[in-house]
Amino acid sequence: MKTHALGRGAPQVTEFCLGTMTFGTQTDTPDAHRQISMALEAGINFIDTAEAYPVNPISAETAGDTETIIGQWNAANPGRRGEYVLATKVAGEGLGAIRDGAPISRATILEAVEASLRRLQTDHIDIYQLHWPNRGSYHFRQNWRFDPSVQSRADTMAHMEEVLVTVDELVKAGKIGHFGLSNESAWGTAQWLRMAEDKGLPRVVSIQNEYSLLARLFDTDLAELCVNEDVGLMAFSPLAAGLLTGKYQGGAVPDGSRMAINGNLGGRVSPRVWDAVDAYAEIARAHGLDLTQMSLAWCKTRPFMGSILFGASSVAQLEHILNGLELTLSDEVVAEIDAAHKAHPMPY
Repeated sequence: MKTHALGRGAPQVTEFCLGTMTFGTQTDTPDAHRQISMALEAGINFIDTAEAYPVNPISAETAGDTETIIGQWNAANPGRRGEYVLATKVAGEGLGAIRDGAPISRATILEAVEASLRRLQTDHIDIYQLHWPNRGSYHFRQNWRFDPSVQSRADTMAHMEEVLVTVDELVKAGKIGHFGLSNESAWGTAQWLRMAEDKGLPRVVSIQNEYSLLARLFDTDLAELCVNEDVGLMAFSPLAAGLLTGKYQGGAVPDGSRMAINGNLGGRVSPRVWDAVDAYAEIARAHGLDLTQMSLAWCKTRPFMGSILFGASSVAQLEHILNGLELTLSDEVVAEIDAAHKAHPMPY
């Protein structure tokens, strides 16, 4: 599998990254451990998690369980931690299940890093990410009512400096390797980069934002920024929470699926989304392709892509995904996908 630097100065990572947010709820520990082994055996060298995981649902009782499961695999497989790049995240402001919703600060980062290291049973985290910014963002379908006028620029700048100084200390201590963002904007990413350069502090190497055939907010300003500044996109939900597998078409709601657990897939279910999925499914059918595999392969065509972060709730799902990771789409398929996107823009 191809590898490249995730961002400027970042580790070499594979085109695909194993996401783990279901480990501990939809995915039990033996299945999760098998998934880690299968991914590494398939050539993937990148695993992403977060202190807030698992999801579906997120709760104070289960937060951290995903890291614990990964740590158990590390302990059971001594000497293999060096085979993969490990990324995790500190939870942002407002998540009541973590530190009663406290904002990201020097104190919360220091506490969170130590807890993640213990749960992961490792002495270092390769990429440490802010799960979302304190000031809020337009992600998670908040773009329809986003209002930056309530932000304080002075508070944001002070926060960024505090975080970067803390990250610098943790890098020098060998506890984390690199710094990344998640659910950030073009302006926010630009400010993190500017401050790091001005003050000689760690530079952002990656941004983990949602990206798929159905969610393409990244295509304009963020794409331009990340290409020019060498910041790699870690694309999460490339299958749109399962919509791009086709399993929900025709009103189907499989038992144990994400829709069966949280209903509207975090706001992704809309009257327009079904026609959009049908359009991409028809392209796949016309070219003898699997919709899931086509959707992931399309992400590889994007010029700003750092790594495509997929998850599977079972070994069977993972095996199906792994079987299609070498797929390359023809120019004809890509052109038809472009036409479908123009016909069905921003379906949620």
